[in-house]
Amino acid sequence: MHGGIATADPPGSNFTTPDRPSWDLYSRCIHCGLCLQQCPTYRVLGREADSPRGRIYQILQVDAGRLQIGDSFVTHIDRCLGCRACETACPSGVQYGRILERARAEIERNYERGWLTRRLRNWFYRDLLDDHQKLARAANWLRSYQRSGLQKLARASGVLKLLGLEKVEALAPRVDDEFYFSQLGKLFPAAGECRGRVVFLAGCVASVAFSKLNEATVRVLTKNGYDVLVPEGQGCCGALHAHAGYREEARKQARRNIQAMLDATTAAVVTNSAGCGAMMKEYGELLEHDPTLAERAREFAAKVKDITEFLAEVGLRPPQRELAARVTYQDPCHLAHAQKVRLAPRELLKTVGAELAEMAHPDFCCGSAGTYNVTENEISMKILADKMDEVGVTGAEIIATANTGCMLQLRAGVESRGLKMRVAHVVELLDECYGG
Repeated sequence: MHGGIATADPPGSNFTTPDRPSWDLYSRCIHCGLCLQQCPTYRVLGREADSPRGRIYQILQVDAGRLQIGDSFVTHIDRCLGCRACETACPSGVQYGRILERARAEIERNYERGWLTRRLRNWFYRDLLDDHQKLARAANWLRSYQRSGLQKLARASGVLKLLGLEKVEALAPRVDDEFYFSQLGKLFPAAGECRGRVVFLAGCVASVAFSKLNEATVRVLTKNGYDVLVPEGQGCCGALHAHAGYREEARKQARRNIQAMLDATTAAVVTNSAGCGAMMKEYGELLEHDPTLAERAREFAAKVKDITEFLAEVGLRPPQRELAARVTYQDPCHLAHAQKVRLAPRELLKTVGAELAEMAHPDFCCGSAGTYNVTENEISMKILADKMDEVGVTGAEIIATANTGCMLQLRAGVESRGLKMRVAHVVELLDECYGG
């Protein structure tokens, strides 16, 4: 009895999977609140439940059996961008990204979403991203829509606005004329004296919407003296799967990439996508209990380098010309907060002559976050609006970043404000300086 009221032992955990968020992960949170102003959803919504501290508290309650994995819990967990800015701010070293992904795995197992949402999620994460041919067919359809005049007609008619798709449709990438899948299996030789060999992750969506970026990445690596192998058999990095709670599917992609790409003779596994790099650097944790691949997963993760990180470490060969432009750099969340890579892209830009104009909060999320700008469009656009306010006062001609999702989001922001700014990946700017 306590205060005249009978109390029972707390019920068991409402988490059921081996991937459950564990006490050793979330108990590090001391609820100090230093993460609050670093959290984009807390800044926009102002709710404790939509902050890292608030979400960890809810996860604790679910694990203690005092809160169900129901609509409220799912809403607050879904609203998180997974930007991991809270990890940078946290004095206790809370690995919030791991907590979030494990909570979403529990949601995927224990919560029934609406029929249409379930079908779309399963099609995207379990079908489309798993098969290059299916992704290419879907991209072909989207390209036909964009090129045939249907897109112009749909936008002019107002049907997109009527269906509530106007803002989401505007974020769709322009599909490439030729897909990068055709380059899988090729070896691109170094220019001049060879300094070593790297393998390159071409990516899934990047191979149908950012082929030119992939080509620029390979050119810059070869001009800096590296043979570049684009291994056949590689697939999606698994980041989108893991962020959405599809951890088994993420493991499938990790195993596939380790088998296809791990080579003792290569200096690094290089990617031009911050989200992909962060995921691949965590393959060791993702496959830590795999009886056959755990050690190889750790070996693979240790070789992963973002393209800017790799080039800054090995040193750039002098380019043919300088970048005579004022540039502001947007830190991709999964490069700055997850991989702790901040100086490398800035050093590269300065090395090729750029005048760097820092915005007020370059490591605040732009609101892209994988598929977040589609699933949580209203919040995403509010976050983007704050970002564009800061970008607009820099006087920059170019917004540079190092992640494809950020590029799409920032381009949407530039277009919405009518700004005369170009959005480019750091490696695209380097490629231009090398005459690419």
